[in-house]
Parts: sequence; structure tokens; C-alpha cells
Amino acid sequence: MTSPVVIIGTGLAGYNLAREFRKLDSETPLLLITADDGRSYSKPMLSTGFAKHKDADGLCMAEPGAMAEQLNAQIRTHTRISGIDPGHKRLWIGEEAVEYRDLVLAWGAQSVQVPIQGDAGERVFPINDLEDYARFRAAAAGKQRVLILGAGLIGCEFANDMCLGGYQCEVVAPCEQVMPTLLPPVAAAAVQAGLEALGVRFHLGPVLTRLQQAGAALEAHLSDGQVLSCDLVVSAIGLRPRTDLAAAAGLQVNRGVVVDRQLRTSHAHIFALGDCAEVEGINLLYVMPLMACARALAQTLCGKPTAVSYGPMPVTVKTPACPLVVSPPPHGVEGTWQVQGSGADLKVLCHGADGQLLGYALTGAAVLEKLALNRQLPALMA
Repeated sequence: MTSPVVIIGTGLAGYNLAREFRKLDSETPLLLITADDGRSYSKPMLSTGFAKHKDADGLCMAEPGAMAEQLNAQIRTHTRISGIDPGHKRLWIGEEAVEYRDLVLAWGAQSVQVPIQGDAGERVFPINDLEDYARFRAAAAGKQRVLILGAGLIGCEFANDMCLGGYQCEVVAPCEQVMPTLLPPVAAAAVQAGLEALGVRFHLGPVLTRLQQAGAALEAHLSDGQVLSCDLVVSAIGLRPRTDLAAAAGLQVNRGVVVDRQLRTSHAHIFALGDCAEVEGINLLYVMPLMACARALAQTLCGKPTAVSYGPMPVTVKTPACPLVVSPPPHGVEGTWQVQGSGADLKVLCHGADGQLLGYALTGAAVLEKLALNRQLPALMA
């Protein structure tokens, strides 16, 4: 019997790769293994659910049984991999050995969590998948005041979404501006002002040091001495690519699982894509690069080795209080920022010494210029 192509993970990376693979090969056995319930959903939609009044079931696009039928695949849910044996082309689920023809790691990234003193740690909710979202929705029912840890992209999106859903939101983060790794300060100020106009309160600089029960509510103690009252806490302080199992199997890891342009790891017949993968030194936790990787890897798995290429990869941030599209300059490349516009409508451009457009941040009405600007940007990985 032919060993299957095995994909670990049923998020956007795993399911999109399976779809692309099945467009090219309808017969090779295909097995998807996931630690969660295997429902198909779009992870970016997790930070739009409250405004749309959608629970986890409402964000689900297909049950695993329907996905298995659609993909002519076997899907094993609530199943954890305990080890990978590259030398024998097999993986372990407890004592059970599963052989593979090719193995694809699409298991994503995990929420960064920091220890918090106090007796209310169980009221801190990371929201990294549909099951997390379901737990948080249940906890948020009947509550009003939400404290969000982290002022990055996810923290700002959740603040906007929950305000639109009728919650009072406060954001705590140890930085001087929102989205510090993504935005130039002037664009960050425009986004923060838009969120503040919606009712979001920001506490930038301090960190949460203690969270404790105070009757039915919570007391959040900050490092600058402030004490905030809230009902529950969202942890949005970042994601870290999952690499532990890969490292234990002897695969090369850095920030993510290290792969080449064909998404091959340091071991034959093992590939990686999505949030867990570091492609030629680049680890992008966004949908556009994931889709490019799925198309290229499907070709490679079907016998036509294909290198992935990244064109411009702008990020649309879901903050309708101040619409935002950003294409950060390539890491390590020097450029000069110029600001055009005023108020909420800013076009902030980064040019190199030769005049080449390297990146941009567009807020408010200026987001309409993104397509024209994308044509001027260099490819991220040609």
C-alpha cells in the first residue's frame, strides 16, 4: 500500500495545501492530522466575530467530515504527534507509527504567554484558533469590560472588534506606540486616534504584573501603579512559530522551521509552510505568503519542484475605526520615510537612496492607493 502524503495541521496552511494538491493529484493517499477539532475556518476572521455577532459555529466554514469528503482525505482530529522519525519516514502518535511518503509541517504558531502573578490566571484568554475563540466567547457572555494585553496588529484588531460588539476595551502594552514593529510613528498615531475615538483606552508603557479576583470582577495591577478593573483579559502579545517537535527530530530550526525556496526542511521528504516555516530567512505570519507557499508546494509534491516567490506582501489590518494597509520595508534595508496627507488620511512612504519605493503605510482614505503603490514595490523574494 502506498504511504500517504501527511499534513500536520488543518488551519489555512494545511487545508489550502490539501486543496492545491488535490487539484493536481486526485489519487495519492492524503492524511491530515490536527490537535484541534479539524473544522475549516479563516483565522483572520477571529478578530471580526464580535462586530458580526458570530460565535465559533458562525465562523466555521466546514466540518471535518465535509472536508475529508471534499479532499478525498482522511482527517484525524484531536490527535497529537509525539515524535517524528525522518530516517524511517514515519511519525509517532503515542505508540502508533504512521508512515509517510512526504510529510508537511503546517502546525502554525503558538501564543506567547507570560507568567502573571495573582489568583486569576485562568481569566486570561489567548485567541489563536477557533476553539480558543469559542472558550473566550463563552467567558465574555454577559461581561462588559475587556483588558487586552498587546498593542500589535492582533491586539488592535480585537480592540476594534470588541468595541463594535459593545464592550469597553482597554489596551496595555510595554511600547511607545501601537504596532511598533509594523508602523512608522505617524501612522501608528492615526490608528490609535481612530481607536480612541471608538472608545478604546490605551496604557502604553506599563505591563500587567498582577491579576486578581475582586468579587465578580478582576483587578489588573500595572507596573506603573495603576489598577484597572475589568471582567476578563485577552492575551495578544504575539505568536511564536512551533518548532519543538521539529527540533527534537533533528530538523534545522531558527525563528521557525528552516526551509529553502521549495519549502524543504533539512531532511528529505519533510516540508513546512505557514506560520511555522522560515523561508530563506523570512518568517511571515500572514495569509498572502501562506497561499503562495501552498501553490508552490503542491507542485513540488506532485513531482514538479517549484520554488516559491513572494511579490509585494501588503498587510490589510482590520481596524475599521482607521482603515490601514501596510507594506513594511524589507528587514535590514535602510530608507527614508515621507508623510503626505493629514488627520486620519495619511500616505507614509519609505524610499531608498535611489528613489525606489521600499514600503508604505496607508491610513483612512489613503488605503485606496494601495494597488498603484504595490506596482512600484520590489518583490520580497523574486
